[in-house]
Amino acid sequence: MTDSQPARTTPRRIPGILVAGLLVIITSIAAACGDESLAASSSPTAASRTDVPISDHRGAPGAPDGALVLRRDRRGALGEADGAVPVGVTAFEDEIPAVTNLDPDLLSALRRASSHAAGDGVEVVVNSGWRSPEFQERLFREAISRYGSVKEAARWVARADTSAHVSGDAVDIGPAAAATWLRKHGAEYGLCQIYRNEPWHYELRPIAMDDGCPPMYADSAQGEKP
Repeated sequence: MTDSQPARTTPRRIPGILVAGLLVIITSIAAACGDESLAASSSPTAASRTDVPISDHRGAPGAPDGALVLRRDRRGALGEADGAVPVGVTAFEDEIPAVTNLDPDLLSALRRASSHAAGDGVEVVVNSGWRSPEFQERLFREAISRYGSVKEAARWVARADTSAHVSGDAVDIGPAAAATWLRKHGAEYGLCQIYRNEPWHYELRPIAMDDGCPPMYADSAQGEKP
């Protein structure tokens, strides 16, 4: 080597132990991410349960976000066939049992009212309609758990053998603008609010078209059928 030639440099090698350590860290991070993904996909909560908003308790004291949330197992079969209603359903849905199993006269009146409400810029949504006896009893048990007693639960949810929902004679509507519109115009179609504590619950009273809606019951316990 002469003074005019640059000195040859030897590449600096990374110690093998450091490389091995980095590989262990990277492998651990990848494994952790994979475990989280697997847990999310195999979790019973994520895979087999869903939250179904039930409008019996909409607006009731202590209800989360204005609605009782009933948890059901998809494998347990409490679904649309029993009267559960997807979000945003209207009276014109022909494939939703909660709507199609309503009393024909009630459904006809609700559809007329909904059409006229739409002309005023108000959409009437069906939060609940017909329900199977099994669904109603499940709601009643949930209400007992929530409110602490059969007596208090009965103010918000009727038993299956007395419920107008089970017979197809009641519908729970929303949102608040629709309830306000029906409170003002419902009697023109024979649609009346029945319980003072449930501004969403409507039943058909044809006499209301001539004489106005009858006085309301305080709650469903007071108005329970004998």
